[in-house]
Amino acid sequence: MLASVCRPRWNRLATLFALLGLGLSAAPAVRAEGVLPRVARSGQLQLVGQPNQPPILSLDGQGQPHGYAVVVAERVRALLAQSLGRAVRLNFQPSGDGEQAYQSLENGSAELACGVPFSWARATTVDFSVPIGVSGLRLLAPAGRFSGDPQGLAGRRIGVVRDSLADNELRGMQPAATVVPFGGLGEAVAALSSGAVDGVIGDTVLLKGLVQQRGLSGYALTPETPYERYGLVCAMPDNTSAFRNLVNLAITRLQQDYIDGDPRTVALVDRWLGPGSAINLPQNQIRTIFDNLLMGVEALRPVPPSSPQP
Repeated sequence: MLASVCRPRWNRLATLFALLGLGLSAAPAVRAEGVLPRVARSGQLQLVGQPNQPPILSLDGQGQPHGYAVVVAERVRALLAQSLGRAVRLNFQPSGDGEQAYQSLENGSAELACGVPFSWARATTVDFSVPIGVSGLRLLAPAGRFSGDPQGLAGRRIGVVRDSLADNELRGMQPAATVVPFGGLGEAVAALSSGAVDGVIGDTVLLKGLVQQRGLSGYALTPETPYERYGLVCAMPDNTSAFRNLVNLAITRLQQDYIDGDPRTVALVDRWLGPGSAINLPQNQIRTIFDNLLMGVEALRPVPPSSPQP
């Protein structure tokens, strides 16, 4: 089982969500049953995603999932276990592409996918959490080949993930570009390194992770300001408000703990996003991002222990 992160100072909030979740167990189910009753019965939380998307999600040398998505999912698992009053195991279900991952959420075979971009179109079939981070679309190419100006993409072969946000963005901002669709961003980057395409437009975080993982050098991301910015979120089955509330609580706790300087949380997040990682964000920048993301929710502060009565 992935390591548990249960902290007593949140007991009262966790109990509230446990009561909320269990109280809704008789509500209309996602499929055969709701997410919280299903996890309570099985003791399993299924995380789904593409396993070649560092630093969000990839496999280690033993074939186990790791990455920022796993850090977030583990916090969800720990709060589920605390709320349900039973052990919960985090399992990983690899998907071939993003569409397959969403299908797993829609048919009830998985409960969580983290590190995906928010999409209004997808929001009609799945629920989304509060953001776990921010990213944007940029162009990866050999340094000096492009400035990032859409005009420079006319007549050039540009790789994108098929039917993705990048696919739509490229077709809209430069119709004269030759769009080369791929099943995954890793395939697109491989085509770039072999010279099959002139550049690849995709998620900045994932592109940085793939460049580091594959030991590529001489490449640059342009433009400095992404073509489009968006929040990275967790997706889950549709109409599961109690589970979504619990996921949101776990995410905001993680971000607040980082801001507060909790050593374990800082180390977990920095491994994938902080100094020395592929993303290499300074800690103060991560704190600023998390602080901005928490602007729309109630601040979570530790509750001091009760003083003994005289």
